[in-house]
Amino acid sequence: MLQLQNIWDYIRQHETWMRSPFFPALFSLTVYLSFCLPFVVLDLLSSRVALVRRYKIQQKTKVSLRMMWNCLALSLYNHAVYIFPFSVLHWYCRPVVYPVEAPGILEVIWGLVSCLLLFDFQYFVWHLLHHKVPWLYRTFHKVHHKHTSTFALTTEYSGAWETLSLGLFGAINPMLLGCHPMTEMFFHILNMWLSVEDHCGYDLPWAMHRLVPFGLYGGAPHHDLHHQKFKANYAPYFTHWDKLFGTLHAE
Repeated sequence: MLQLQNIWDYIRQHETWMRSPFFPALFSLTVYLSFCLPFVVLDLLSSRVALVRRYKIQQKTKVSLRMMWNCLALSLYNHAVYIFPFSVLHWYCRPVVYPVEAPGILEVIWGLVSCLLLFDFQYFVWHLLHHKVPWLYRTFHKVHHKHTSTFALTTEYSGAWETLSLGLFGAINPMLLGCHPMTEMFFHILNMWLSVEDHCGYDLPWAMHRLVPFGLYGGAPHHDLHHQKFKANYAPYFTHWDKLFGTLHAE
């Protein structure tokens, strides 16, 4: 509890900046690009370094600088044109209150797990509908499937509707579950990392799907297969919804 309080006290020292209408969009973009950067380095090395290439899921594919730039440009556009205006609207309608006390460790863990499970369900339903209804796929989701071999910067390669609707799920879940602002911040960071890892295109020894036992978590191989086959593995993280609906494919 004391360590969390120290972390929260440090965060609250920047409260003036966090109350800025610019903070949510810049925070989101900074975290996203920071998580993408290590995988961008791996992509640049994979064609030259055998040790890196051995962990690449689709080893015959190559990520070009042009492909990276196209994905980055769309992400920057979405943040500037869509995410920033909506975050300003959210800032205006719901001013953030930062309590003095930090949450307890169990409260943080419960909040993170609950938010992830709720987001996983929301994403699964959204994703399933946008594949099963041809108009939804053609109109909104097809752009995200331009790349059948995933790499980190494809995480946010999507149109306005997909960017905003999935972003809304991530934004409202901590509010619906009554999470402490610190837990909410941790959730956004964790959710961003897991999403980038899902799209990274590498099956690394320390990846989340190797840490979570019993095949409960799909990870990068699970989602990369979705981009190859299109008709399986709709849940972003966990595997239970795909198992329940018969849409889980391992290879």
